[in-house]
Amino acid sequence: MQAVVVRHSGGPEVLEVVEVPKPTVRPGWTLIQVKGRGVNHSEVFTREGKSPSVKFPRILGIEAVGLVVDTTDSQRLPVGQVVITFMGEMGRAYDGSYAEYVLVPNDQLLPVTTSLSWENLAAVPETYYTAYGALLGLNLAAGQSLLIRGGTSGVGVAAVKLAHAMAADVTVIATTRNLASEQQLKAAGYDDVIQEQDGRLLTDEKFDRILDLIGPATVPDSLQRMNLGGIVSSTGQLGGQWTLDDFDPIMAIPNGVYLTSFYSGDVDNQRVQALLELIATRQIDVRPVKTYPLSDMRAAHEFLASQQGFGKVVVLS
Repeated sequence: MQAVVVRHSGGPEVLEVVEVPKPTVRPGWTLIQVKGRGVNHSEVFTREGKSPSVKFPRILGIEAVGLVVDTTDSQRLPVGQVVITFMGEMGRAYDGSYAEYVLVPNDQLLPVTTSLSWENLAAVPETYYTAYGALLGLNLAAGQSLLIRGGTSGVGVAAVKLAHAMAADVTVIATTRNLASEQQLKAAGYDDVIQEQDGRLLTDEKFDRILDLIGPATVPDSLQRMNLGGIVSSTGQLGGQWTLDDFDPIMAIPNGVYLTSFYSGDVDNQRVQALLELIATRQIDVRPVKTYPLSDMRAAHEFLASQQGFGKVVVLS
């Protein structure tokens, strides 16, 4: 089969398209034919050598959509079943979805019912599931204001579309470091755009909810930008900082303000199916901003890491 292998850390040039043996099923695992996969910033970080637990050579790819072709669980995962898989150390502890076929533990596969095309379905798993789970945790309600820090990211673009579908009359505002993207952000569904610089918002405005995709680097600032009863969800690490160092919750969290998070590794089949039904019933446009063939994975990584990177990037087999 064709696969994209990383033999050592580096830039996009280390993504090698090669022929490798197709995996064979072993007890407790299922082989799927990968029809598409989203490309994620975490895979860029891993390729660059910023995931110490990942050993090279490795086929990256933490998510995939496709069809069951061989299985050890024919009752739940019959041959031909449409499946989604993401997280669970795929592409990290074992070879991932940057290949025509991937071998996945049975309990890591989610059988789904959907009429979405492969291109659109491939844009959903990690990105839309993360946005959906975070919005559920924010208890978003009609008429509230929601600020999304990291608004140009794939999860940010997914979140604005989902937020408008989940709560009536919600006002969704994006942050960006570059106001040149304002029109593009509004075209994606944002009602307004606020500039931020060096981890601080260039406004005195306060909000009911903040989805902070930049993460620990900006969470302390986000907490100070909340209305009474407001909730901040730290659900991303685009700022490159992984932890809240020297964080004193009594001093850092204002009275009457709440801090939560959502971990997309907590994958729930019912929640995934509910997300797909929401997308279908509300006719949410989940089309990726860019698609590439598997043979052009380098270009996909280059686009994602560039200033042009906006929204979800999908690579099709």
